[in-house]
Amino acid sequence: MSDIPNVAETEELLKETSGSPPTRKTLIEKLDNWDDWASWDEFYRTYSGFVFHVARKTGLSDDEANDVVQETFIGVAKNLQKKKFDTSLGSFKSFLLNQARWRILDQFRRRKKQQSREANLYADETDERRTAPIDRCADPNGVALEKLWEKEWQDKVMDIALRRVRALVSPRQFQIFSCYVLKGWSPERVKKELGVNAAQVYLAKHRVGRILKREAAKLSETEQ
Repeated sequence: MSDIPNVAETEELLKETSGSPPTRKTLIEKLDNWDDWASWDEFYRTYSGFVFHVARKTGLSDDEANDVVQETFIGVAKNLQKKKFDTSLGSFKSFLLNQARWRILDQFRRRKKQQSREANLYADETDERRTAPIDRCADPNGVALEKLWEKEWQDKVMDIALRRVRALVSPRQFQIFSCYVLKGWSPERVKKELGVNAAQVYLAKHRVGRILKREAAKLSETEQ
């Protein structure tokens, strides 16, 4: 029996064995040094895109999501400076979620104030159009945002793990694995379109799948 037979099981594997983007405890600890610009830059590059993507998924505009990112990381910096996050306690993922949630809420409060000011100018708008997207697709105070956060977090893990694997195997093997496992092509289609035989397909599936498990486990260890 092979290690990773299909797309669903690949995603489930990463969901079970990996906890986050690379939350390296040593990186967070380095942030105590305010003169260590390299660590702060790495920290921002690692998480800013993720926070932006989640903010956009809640219904915020690009500009609003950018404001969330800036305000979130200012809040993170202040909390780290005041030693309000202990790397030996709790999850950094939850800490970052709380920081982002407050800023997302702030953006929708600002939007609603602006909508109230403009209400008389758009009297013919329906209530649905005046309702903030966050009210329709996610509740930043409840489980909806947490579920969105978790899904995006796992997507980030998938991306990181696969990028690591891509650098560790031959381009040909990764192509076969991608088509067969990630895209869900049939063995016959893989053989026909890539010009390989059955042995090559199953070898790539087994070898790349094993490395993917290993890299996912490493990501999980960093969250511990």
